Amino acid sequence: MKRIYIISLILVFSTISCSKNFLEKGPDEELDVETVFQERKYAEQFLSSVYHNVPTMLEFSRWETRNPYTGASDELEITWTGAYSHLMNSGAWSSADFEPDLWGFMYEGIRKANLFLNHIGETLMKESDKEKWIAEATFLRAFYHFILFQLYGSIPIVDDLINLNDDFLTIRRQPVNEVVNFIVSECDRAADALEWKVSADRYGRVTKAAALALKSRALLYGASPLFNGDPAYSNVTDTEGVRLFPEKDNSMWKKAAEAAKSCIDGVEANGYELYFSSDRDPLKSYQDLFLVRNNNEVLFIRNQGVNEHFERCANPTGFGGYSIYCPTQEMVDAYEMRNGERPITGYNADGNPIINPAAGYTETGFASTADPNGYWPSGVSNMYVDRDPRFYASITYNGAEWKGRRTEFWYSGIDGRERAGSDYNISGYLMRKMVNPTSNIPEGRFGLNTWIHFRLGEQYLNYAEALNEAEGPVTDVYKYVNAIRTRAGMPDLPSNLSQSEMRDRIRHERRIELAFEAHRYFDTRRWKIGEEAMGRTIHGMDIQEGSFLQDESFYQRVPIEKRVFNAPKHYLWPLQAGEIERNPFLVQNAGW
Repeated sequence: MKRIYIISLILVFSTISCSKNFLEKGPDEELDVETVFQERKYAEQFLSSVYHNVPTMLEFSRWETRNPYTGASDELEITWTGAYSHLMNSGAWSSADFEPDLWGFMYEGIRKANLFLNHIGETLMKESDKEKWIAEATFLRAFYHFILFQLYGSIPIVDDLINLNDDFLTIRRQPVNEVVNFIVSECDRAADALEWKVSADRYGRVTKAAALALKSRALLYGASPLFNGDPAYSNVTDTEGVRLFPEKDNSMWKKAAEAAKSCIDGVEANGYELYFSSDRDPLKSYQDLFLVRNNNEVLFIRNQGVNEHFERCANPTGFGGYSIYCPTQEMVDAYEMRNGERPITGYNADGNPIINPAAGYTETGFASTADPNGYWPSGVSNMYVDRDPRFYASITYNGAEWKGRRTEFWYSGIDGRERAGSDYNISGYLMRKMVNPTSNIPEGRFGLNTWIHFRLGEQYLNYAEALNEAEGPVTDVYKYVNAIRTRAGMPDLPSNLSQSEMRDRIRHERRIELAFEAHRYFDTRRWKIGEEAMGRTIHGMDIQEGSFLQDESFYQRVPIEKRVFNAPKHYLWPLQAGEIERNPFLVQNAGW
């Protein structure tokens, strides 16, 4: 059944250049929709325009990448003051904000997809190629709906073009379960016509694997507490009394588990697998997963080309970087010891950690020797010794080896606050994950960057979570979590865990394995743990102190920011005030 709504009237055509004088325009610069779809090359350019709205995500500080989530989670603090995440962390964001405009940008992509789907039938080309293009546009339309769903919950479903003579006031937000069902059905339809893999020159195009992965994630979110029977939203209705958030349906977990397992089985039968480096070293395997293009774990990516600004943001100032992607102490604390024990089990009222005596962890003293595998050098704080290998692939800490020298994050160090400008390392840590260790900022040498939207490792964790919720900690739950841990060089989970204990283990594993990939922000919300995870003070090392590597004054926890999380308000985003003003039938989310 079609639902026709109006969000904005966006004219989208694949034109070439606007810089020429009108009288100098070439024949392909005066194109209308009908003309575009008369020729295959123009139709393909239009499809490329539909892809344009896939968020680039990689630069957490810039609103146009549409990823304020990493900086607005408990993973990271962004030093640059212009990042939108600062408003979110302080509770100062509002429905009046224009940036980062996910609502408008996603509906723009949806409109372009609808234009393409409505007109591609007019294009003379091989039917088999046409079917694949239709499937790609169908997936993208579903993906854009999912991005809106994870932010707003109930949203308008737009599955056809909006015309000038349509009644704008017929827009309605559709119930959450209908939105999820729409995304799932679109994924099923797209998957039927898509290839499992594409050639290297088409890297980044949609595949059957991407469609199954989106279906899995959509059902996982739909089964989660925020979107499945949350009492805080039980009375939310539109202006006609239609309930927008459903009653709890426990069968949703079974559907999510089945979708994730179907994705896993399908992709693995067609050449996808967890990525391992040639020597199967845990640190290198995890690190290179995000650097080796077109590897067999990746299900859908957004090509970035050369993203110089991202590399600068993540590199220390002494290497020509800006030092602004700064992991929190809480994120550092979350990484287990190599023996599988968590070093920190909680925090006292003053923010000081409760140290797990079984972990073998200490916050005093320094390493007398280097790790034989090169994971850490001698002389570093014992806080950073013998941790999960993913820690060393994800976090640059004080004294770590980086591009041929040791980092110096203490105040007077080469990479410290004293020598930095307005942007500086505020926590004593920098994000290393996804950062190219061979780039050279002073010489202007950079590699190609990508953002992974879907990968097989996430599907393992999706399946384990949904199956544990549906059936408890059965054999497959252990199998797929342990597969992730084995790749990371970590011991298997202990046996005989209860369902709640396994739930905690899976959530923790997602926090580590998917760190900085824009999952944590949404995980804490769909699990309804936002108050405890986000509404607290975050910490770092004392970057105002220290004059050498082993100066104990640097290794003291200090508050960075008191963050604000108001429930239920901050569990969902506000619809922009301008949208409500144009159509009062679009009801606002709670608290906004």
